[in-house]
Amino acid sequence: MESKFPGYRLLPYLLIFPSVAVIAVFLVVPFAQAVQQSFYRTSPFGTTTRFVGWDNYVQIFSTPEYLRSLVTTVGFAGLVIVGGLVASLGIAILVTRRIRGLGFYQVAFIWTYALSPAVAGIIWALLFDPAVGLGTYVIQLISGYRINMMVQGTVALLIAATAAAWNMLGYNICFFIAGLQNVPKEFEEAARVDGAGVWRTFWRVTFPMISPTTAFLLFVNMVYAFFQVFGLIDVMTQGGPGGATEILVYKLYRDAFIRLRGNFASAQSVVLFLMVAAAALFQLRVATRKAVYSR
Repeated sequence: MESKFPGYRLLPYLLIFPSVAVIAVFLVVPFAQAVQQSFYRTSPFGTTTRFVGWDNYVQIFSTPEYLRSLVTTVGFAGLVIVGGLVASLGIAILVTRRIRGLGFYQVAFIWTYALSPAVAGIIWALLFDPAVGLGTYVIQLISGYRINMMVQGTVALLIAATAAAWNMLGYNICFFIAGLQNVPKEFEEAARVDGAGVWRTFWRVTFPMISPTTAFLLFVNMVYAFFQVFGLIDVMTQGGPGGATEILVYKLYRDAFIRLRGNFASAQSVVLFLMVAAAALFQLRVATRKAVYSR
């Protein structure tokens, strides 16, 4: 470090200090407090506090409501991650072709990421409003079936997952476009000369070359699906109907601020963090091992 900054031994540490301080104040310290509070039980008004050990964690996995929320979260995250990445990759492939108005399409598909999840939730809630929603009307016109996400749990989950995937569409497309533009064209041309079709060329040549981008987006979308969709769920369904869209991060909020079970919610936050961290480490290890980083 000193050889790269001769005469300025403390400069590298001063440069990274603001970032480290922000992470410590807003992430490390709150997480440590959540871990500490998860071993206690406090009255709703904070008048009494007693140590209960692992009782909050035992209660988490013995509560059917929490286990149902866990299953809902896994299904929701799967729809957002797989559906979002597949759609984004397909659109990115189309908008990297030589077509008229290419620049307009690239910008048009990226703008969705400029919206916050709450704003995206408002748009989709209005679009599929049971009474006046355009999406509801079009589906009924085409299929003759009238959907109502206020009373149909499966429909509500599908619409919420689609809205969340749509919100990340622009971000994913942006990275996929960058990855596709960096694939050496001579590799694809060589595959075609050898007789490979378009589909085989994509799976054998193009997709392995963008595997680092795919691995990165898989991680980012997983974190997004588990943590960053609170505003979207709150605006669209508030966890309903009947808890059908009550994912773990929203259940944590309800237990902490509506049911006033802060210590139980702290234990949930620790469990959620450990689950996502374990899944992220596994995913990064597997994806990094299979990714192609050399050209």
